[in-house]
Amino acid sequence: MCLIRDLAIQGAQMLLVLALAPLLTGWVRRVKARLTRRRGPPLLQPYRDLWRLMRKEVVLAENASWLFRAAPYLIFAATWVAAALVPTFATGLMFSWSADLIAIIALLGSARFFLALAGMDVGTAFGGIGSSREVMIASLAEPAMVMIVFSLALLAHSTQLSTVADFMRSPSVGLRVTLAMALGALLIVAVAENGRVPVDNPATHLELTMVHEAMVLEYSGRHLAVLELANFLKLLLYMSLIACVFVPWGLAPAGSGLLAPLLGLLAYGGKLAVGGTLLAVFETSVAKMRVFRAPEYLGVALMLALLGTLLLFVSRGGLR
Repeated sequence: MCLIRDLAIQGAQMLLVLALAPLLTGWVRRVKARLTRRRGPPLLQPYRDLWRLMRKEVVLAENASWLFRAAPYLIFAATWVAAALVPTFATGLMFSWSADLIAIIALLGSARFFLALAGMDVGTAFGGIGSSREVMIASLAEPAMVMIVFSLALLAHSTQLSTVADFMRSPSVGLRVTLAMALGALLIVAVAENGRVPVDNPATHLELTMVHEAMVLEYSGRHLAVLELANFLKLLLYMSLIACVFVPWGLAPAGSGLLAPLLGLLAYGGKLAVGGTLLAVFETSVAKMRVFRAPEYLGVALMLALLGTLLLFVSRGGLR
């Protein structure tokens, strides 16, 4: 019975992130519309968009290779697995041993690699521009993520997310400048990796500023639906990662009864609502920057993560 229960909880988490990802994007769009005094799309509009795309015919370029057809499914699979590994409402699940920060970075890097290849496969100008910009952003975002993971691993003595979450809930953590720098760096990387304002604007198709949209411009039908769902999952993944590591309260511990996961589910929904609202407020408060200023923006995240790691070596006890 315990095995069946553990499998059911793990399967529930995998289905939960898949079901909530479009809802989170719809919530962000709704809040942004309200903040700009617009009516905005319905909250469930992302689900309707996905359903409409799934029913449309796929149009492929004559020179599209097998990679162009397989890339959407590979990107979706890698992103879904990475999002499902992050503890959402409970820790110590059946597959928690594989919920490693390094593994999640590797899965996201693999998805980005296939997306960049797919953007260049057809040979259009927009696809090549989008892929080159994506690689430029990744060249600074990935080192920053590695330094953030290094800082957390030095503090929690583990890169496993369940262990890190348990450590962050313990009273021995206290207030640390290292964690504040890691949080700031992670927020900057999350905005850039999801193509949000000020790095990119997912609501426009302006060829001079497109990054993500330029790579998927040649996709249609179910292929585009799968890519859009993967993009929704990526936003949810970073929200879940921030909530798990820096706001771990409400997570049900391993071996708890049925009530604790239900309370953890409610807490997780509240965290997503607050995180989506803060993201919408941030995006309506700043302007879109030039593409070539993105390295400066991500350089701040890299420096914050690096300084946070160095503080762990040079400081001696007390407040860090």
